Formats: sequence, C-alpha cells, structure tokens
Amino acid sequence: MSIKPVITVPDEILRKKSASIENVDDNVKKLAKDLLDTMYKSNGIGLAAVQIGILKRILVIDVSTKDEKKNPLCFINPKIKNFSDEKSVYEEGCLSIPDTFIEIERPKICEVEYIDINGKLKNIECDGLLSTCLQHEINHLDGKLIIDNLTKLKRDIIIKKISKNKKNPNRVIV
Repeated sequence: MSIKPVITVPDEILRKKSASIENVDDNVKKLAKDLLDTMYKSNGIGLAAVQIGILKRILVIDVSTKDEKKNPLCFINPKIKNFSDEKSVYEEGCLSIPDTFIEIERPKICEVEYIDINGKLKNIECDGLLSTCLQHEINHLDGKLIIDNLTKLKRDIIIKKISKNKKNPNRVIV
C-alpha cells in the first residue's frame, strides 16, 4: 500500500494539463493502485493523478456506499464524447480543496471513452453521482477546479483560508 500526499490549492500543478498515457504497463498499474489507496485513505470517491503531483491522464473512482462492496474504477486517457441536455446539481467537495463544498450544475448523463487498467478501449454512459464524479475528475486532468465556478472574491477567500490552515499544521480539524 502506497499512500501519497494529496496536493491542495493554491499549488500551481493543479492548474496544469495532464499528458496522455502511451501504454498501460506495470508503472501505470502501480500508479492506479497508489491512487486508489490514497483515495480510500482520504475518504474520497475520486482522485486524479495530478492531485498527487503526477501529470498523467489517469483517474480512479469508487462511488459505492459504505454498505456496498467496493467498486473501484480506473480511467486512463478519458474523453467525454457526449453530454445530456438535462442537468443535475450536486454539492461537490474536493480532496485538493479541503473543507469546501460547492453546489455545481453539470450534465446529468455523460458518455466517456477511456482505456481500462488492462489496456482495452472502452465506453461508458453514466448518470447520477458517477457522471458527476467522472466530470469532476476529468476537469482535474484539464487543470480545472470546482472553485472555478465561483466569483473571484469567493475563490480567493477559500484559497487564503486553505493556505492559512497549511501554515498551522498543529490545528486540528474535526
């Protein structure tokens, strides 16, 4: 098990676009395992490689509930092919923006083409929380964050608060 530190705002790496993965080898499979271990340890439901400082187009998701068996998914080089016109709103959080939740409107359904952990090209059409989470994580691969949906003033306040908390490592948040 290899748990990595999750990078938080205002780190500029989160604004960089991730590079495509050329082939699924043992290094990519290890990265996927590290992402899953880190995501589970952080109590997240999704994590993109950029959030642990690796600018590669890979992300992991598991939207199963505590009562369900874990259902980890790995998406390599994901591309959104289609969106529905119908929208849904979720209150989204982000491991890279601690203690911040923002209502975000996104397309309810999306179709994504990706490569799975075995190197096979796949398509998935998803809705609900999986659709929202996949769109959120793909945004990370493109250097976009949920705070980009806020006004500059609100965004700056959140970043300042998180930066201040980073400088206060003894502060306990419960």
